[in-house]
Amino acid sequence: MGQNQGNISGMHRARRRVIVTMLAVMALLVSAIPASARPGDKILNRPYADQKLLHLGFSIGMSLQDLKFTHNGYETPEGQQWFAEVPAWAPGINVNVLADLRLHRYFNLRFSPGMSFGSKNVHFIDARSGTKTTQDIKSVYVMLPLDLKISGDRYFNSRPYVTVGGMGVFDVSKRQSSYLQFNTADAYLTVGLGCDFYLPFFKLIPEVKFCFGLTDILRHKRPDLEDDPETYKITQSLSKVRSDMVIINFYFE
Repeated sequence: MGQNQGNISGMHRARRRVIVTMLAVMALLVSAIPASARPGDKILNRPYADQKLLHLGFSIGMSLQDLKFTHNGYETPEGQQWFAEVPAWAPGINVNVLADLRLHRYFNLRFSPGMSFGSKNVHFIDARSGTKTTQDIKSVYVMLPLDLKISGDRYFNSRPYVTVGGMGVFDVSKRQSSYLQFNTADAYLTVGLGCDFYLPFFKLIPEVKFCFGLTDILRHKRPDLEDDPETYKITQSLSKVRSDMVIINFYFE
């Protein structure tokens, strides 16, 4: 049991290192253009771009999907007690379109529907015997994010910003009978940061967004497993499953 907890703690530390690394990369991107600018520079790309009422664009990127498990301590008649964890992130692919509405000099409302293709490899471990089994969960998400973009002042050809918002998600992948099944719909609270880079013909906008699931997505009632207690015991061991995501997108606007 102690070894399992140590492994899980190590996984969390590794994930924190990944998040810190991504934030450091974004900070370097945000600071790259201002650091290279000089007071004598006179080239200002797309000086009136931010005065338009509506901006359209698209994005491509990647997502890192995670699951947070709440265990209830259920013990099988054989004395097994199962714990679930996603030990590593598997990058997925995102494709989005963008509609950006100017509300104020510093505020924009952004709607960026799209699709995300990813997977999660879940490990199940019996605390007593150390027995392990796995489930590979593939997801095809239709994502409907709505964000408030709060921008700083433009500095030469860059302008940093942060976002806050919400996102509805629908999993349209084909469902298969296995240890865990999840609900089709979910909702997320999102926060992000990025920077507008003004190029001669368009804006390039790298952005990292953290998405925190708000609902229990586990399908607790499994009539398909009523005659299969060896599979159903995993669902019985969980009181709640919540989904999280880290999304890195590159917008072209």
